[in-house]
This record gives sequence, structure tokens and C-alpha cells, in this order.
Amino acid sequence: MWVETFAVPPLGCNCTVLGDETTREALVIDPGGDAPGILKRLEAKGFRATALLHTHTHIDHVGATSAVQRAHNARARIHEGDLFLYEMLAVQGQLLGMRAPHQAELDAWLTDGETVTAGGIKLEVIHTPGHTPGSVCFRTRGDDGRDLLFAGDTLFHGSIGRTDLWGGDAGLILKSIQQRLLSLDDETLVITGHDRATTIGRERLSNPFLR
Repeated sequence: MWVETFAVPPLGCNCTVLGDETTREALVIDPGGDAPGILKRLEAKGFRATALLHTHTHIDHVGATSAVQRAHNARARIHEGDLFLYEMLAVQGQLLGMRAPHQAELDAWLTDGETVTAGGIKLEVIHTPGHTPGSVCFRTRGDDGRDLLFAGDTLFHGSIGRTDLWGGDAGLILKSIQQRLLSLDDETLVITGHDRATTIGRERLSNPFLR
């Protein structure tokens, strides 16, 4: 499995491409606002994106969804709890001084516990509400046997996601982290929605918000 995570504008969202090097199918997690950059990476590796998966639908995580969907005829999927946020992208853009992206055509909802596949890639969906009502994380097993967790804006290196935006809930995000994420192995590598990666063990021991 080929994995590449890279920051995209406008707010440095971490977008990840996971590709099966045998079938050339790929999954794109959080296609923020750099469609040309995402498409260039897919083309360079000869991958076809079959699905665009969103940890949540704040505007900085969905900016390239429509363009990549059109280019690859890929499914665009969110958790149903975030539909209201997706439908108010124009409002989000106005408040941040950004132009709202075109809305992609949404496919089936992401549901807790399901497995999303592309070739031999298998991603488990973990519903972790709090940052937004429909926030989810995705877990898979890396080629080295280590678990990878794509946490979106739920858990950060030394911090947690903000809860002062639409539908945020401070108590609920802590419950999600404690019950759904800290039960994972300490060695689990956490790819956060912004900035640098961390591990479950590190956050369990030193994250000040989780003490």
C-alpha cells in the first residue's frame, strides 16, 4: 500500500492518498483545496481514485472534492451527521473570507464500523463526534504491521479539535477520544488533520486535554 500525506491550502489541511499498487485503485482522505496537486499525485503513480472520504465537512477539508470526483468519477462520502455543514459551505466561506467550492455529488453515508475498500486497502470507519457531529476517523493496517489512524481534526499532537464551531461539543469530543481512540494500541500512528503526526501512546501519556 502506497501512502502519502501532504498539506493543502487554504488552511494546511493534511490530505492523504492511499493506493493499491497492484490494482492502481486509490482512496483520498480529506481532499482540501488543491485539486491540481491531488490529481498530479494520482497521475504520477497511475492511480484511479475510487472514493473521496471526509473526516468532517469543514470547508478546508472539502475544497477539491468536486474537481477530483469529476476527474476520476469517484464516490464522495461523508457521515450523515455533517450534511448540514456540507450544505452551508457558502456560509462557512463567508465567515472565513473564502469562496465556497462547488459541491460534489454525495454517495452513500459513512457509517460507524463499516469497512471502505479499494483493491486490497481496507479502512475501518470510526465515528468520533465532537469536533463536528459527523466527525469520523479511519483506521487501517500499514505494510509494516503498524496501525494507521487518520484522525481528522478530532485528535492532534498535544491537543484536540476545537469545539466552538457549528455542532461542536467539548464533552462529546473527549468521550469520543477516550472511548474510541485511546483503546487503540499505543504504537498506532496518528495522521492528524493539520500539522505533524503523533501516536496514541504519546497522546495517552502527555496530551494535557486528556488528563
